[in-house]
Amino acid sequence: MASKIFGREIVRFFRRKTNQICPCSRSTTYGDPKKISSLGKGTACAVGVAALWYTLPDAFPLVRADSEPPSRPPLSQRHRFNFISDVVEKVAKSVVYIEVKNSRFFNIVPPNGSGFIVGEDGLILTNAHVVLNKLNNVVQVKLTDGRTFLGTVEDIDLKLDLATIRINAKNLPTVRLGTCVDAKPGEWVVAIGSPLTLSNTITSGVISSVSRRSAELGLRNRQIDYIQTDASITFGNSGGPLVNLDAEVIGINCMKITGGISFAIPIDYAKEFLSRSLDKSQATAVRPDRAKYTGITMFSLSPQVLQELRFGDYQMPGDITSGLFVGSVVLGSPGHLSGLKSGDLVTHIDSAVVQGIDHMYRALEKGGPLKVTILRKGIYLDLILVPEDV
Repeated sequence: MASKIFGREIVRFFRRKTNQICPCSRSTTYGDPKKISSLGKGTACAVGVAALWYTLPDAFPLVRADSEPPSRPPLSQRHRFNFISDVVEKVAKSVVYIEVKNSRFFNIVPPNGSGFIVGEDGLILTNAHVVLNKLNNVVQVKLTDGRTFLGTVEDIDLKLDLATIRINAKNLPTVRLGTCVDAKPGEWVVAIGSPLTLSNTITSGVISSVSRRSAELGLRNRQIDYIQTDASITFGNSGGPLVNLDAEVIGINCMKITGGISFAIPIDYAKEFLSRSLDKSQATAVRPDRAKYTGITMFSLSPQVLQELRFGDYQMPGDITSGLFVGSVVLGSPGHLSGLKSGDLVTHIDSAVVQGIDHMYRALEKGGPLKVTILRKGIYLDLILVPEDV
């Protein structure tokens, strides 16, 4: 448009004086020098602007009626790589907070943990130790929408450390159960829980191993392989889901040894447990195979655990070669009342050096209080543990 306008102006310059001759002509007849000079300046100006328009189109942008609208700006890095947030958004609404209701926890924080909804009719999966390993125990369940229900422990498998809870609710959001068959070391996972009613407490990390055998952890009567991850799993996160990036539950958070070493029960074991449990008309849990309850999760010190503790800030003496590492202690349990804490190392029971988890089981079978010597932050302490009959 601009070029045509300038073109008309140029024609007008030439039509005003018929006796003028183009300055580029070889004729020696010239018109008025002042007018010729004015014509030259006008022509140069028009040509210069036209050249500017051709070389710098942005100076005089063309406006087209059929031009396409500007494209959307590219997604920010934050939106492109927020895959953890996408997983949490899909799963967190099915994670619940669980609190044991029992009068003996008066004036102290009651045992608590996490779970997740596997049946829209109110069926919840969690760890057995979260519900104190007790069938028909009454618990309080809080959903992410703020609703609270009383629930009953419907089934328990102590060997798998799994339990189901039933609440009176319908149309609940459920998780999608995956499998560990194709899980790989290095794969991203997300651990979700609700410790101390802090809903949607989230940690993430990668899978370190998909087949950490229970024997390596010194766990007797648990012939299963655990998922090892560096995603932090605290006691309050126990029972919550371990999820892959497809928002599928592949494990149940169960215990932590040190920072960077946590374990989850593969979901394939839980699916078998749920299948057996749902086939029963009435819950008939696997009964405890020992008559004493301590409320302590512990395992033998393996060479790998010892190495991790020595490299950390645990203040591990060089002469320690065996013992029991306390993974978690249920609040209000005999272990908690004795003074035991998560992270303690049991070195002696009744003054005898502890060689493995079997030592503790044999001591419990004898009955009566146990004198346990522990190592805590480089200091040895003697405690009295009084197991509870169950």
